[in-house]
Amino acid sequence: MESRKGRIHTIDGIRGLSLFGILCANMLIFQYGMYGQSKMEVFHISMFDHWVNDFLSIVFVGSSMPIFTFLFGYSLVMMGSSLERKELPVKWSLFKRAIFLIILGVLHSTYLWEGDILLMYGILSIFLLVFVRRRAKTILICAIGLCLILGGLAFMGMMNGPEEVLNELSNPQDLIPYIEKTTEVYSSGTYAEIKEYRNNVYPPEGDTSEKGTFGGKFAMMFLGILVIMPMFLIGMYAAKKQWFVDVAEKGKRYRTLAITFIVGGLVLKGYAQFAVEGVLKETGGLIGPFMLSFGYIFLMALLYTNVSFRNKLKGFEAVGKLSLTNYILQTVICTTIFYGYGFGLFGKLGVTLGFVLSIIIYTLQVVGSYYYLQHFKTGPLEFINRKWVYFSLKRKKKRPILEEQIL
Repeated sequence: MESRKGRIHTIDGIRGLSLFGILCANMLIFQYGMYGQSKMEVFHISMFDHWVNDFLSIVFVGSSMPIFTFLFGYSLVMMGSSLERKELPVKWSLFKRAIFLIILGVLHSTYLWEGDILLMYGILSIFLLVFVRRRAKTILICAIGLCLILGGLAFMGMMNGPEEVLNELSNPQDLIPYIEKTTEVYSSGTYAEIKEYRNNVYPPEGDTSEKGTFGGKFAMMFLGILVIMPMFLIGMYAAKKQWFVDVAEKGKRYRTLAITFIVGGLVLKGYAQFAVEGVLKETGGLIGPFMLSFGYIFLMALLYTNVSFRNKLKGFEAVGKLSLTNYILQTVICTTIFYGYGFGLFGKLGVTLGFVLSIIIYTLQVVGSYYYLQHFKTGPLEFINRKWVYFSLKRKKKRPILEEQIL
């Protein structure tokens, strides 16, 4: 059906666009580390780099990953529907998919890079299995409820004041020696040295004992899951309400939503970036990124309402169809460029050139993905995942490839 194809192309295009934003945001972590990206004074970057960093913080940071999260929830419902139509076990297949993401996430974070998201996605997708067959209204109520809980927690945190929140942390200046050591190891260390440092050396936060470190990491993961879960649920709600079916008929709606959310998100994020400390700054920093995410989603959907423009979006679609492979490939490329076992440019390239590098890498991924799909139907990691999901000790007839993507 035309509407069904339109929906698939739209989702692939949005997914591909989000991978560009994710790369631009992650480039700061690849270059300066998880903690160094917030302490640019350590790296003595130029004023122009500061301006570019502000631009990236407003336009991409915090607003690209929620799109990926939204689409993950969307694809969970669509994959479940596809499995059901093919008379395959829905929850068992989705559970196996979650296990695959967990395994890949552990490998990714342990052996390549600390900025992994797949482990958290895999864990959360197990809990989300209970929502796959729930009504759209139930999912929306749960999403709104979680948003209210998070808003309440954030508000209480603001009322307590930042100094009380920081009681559990050391002086932020204590991070500087850690960042400097990280820069030294990452820029000149061997693969074994960098892996050892990444997995066993922690920043000076609170209790540095093994128990405290484990508890801190568990608490951070739990908080991360709680924060991103509403976007997963809204994505599932969108799939059940068929937000992106028959996109050509919804141009006016998409245009209104895109303008509203993009303008609102940019204003709130801009205020949060430049304002002094206060409740309004914290509110803008909390709400703005998600508003901008929805703005980007509806803008991309709006572009697909123009039939003549769709062909120009084939590159985004190609990257989106190979989203998992391209996500891991971004890590491999960037760690090779910045870490000591590669070119050792950690902390040396600069924010501006890093942004240019993001554009170059993504352009290569667009071209490579487009031509790859001329010869193959799925990406390497997508292929492994499909084999794992369909693996059975019993011989069965060949399974068709699911149209929905893993991410």
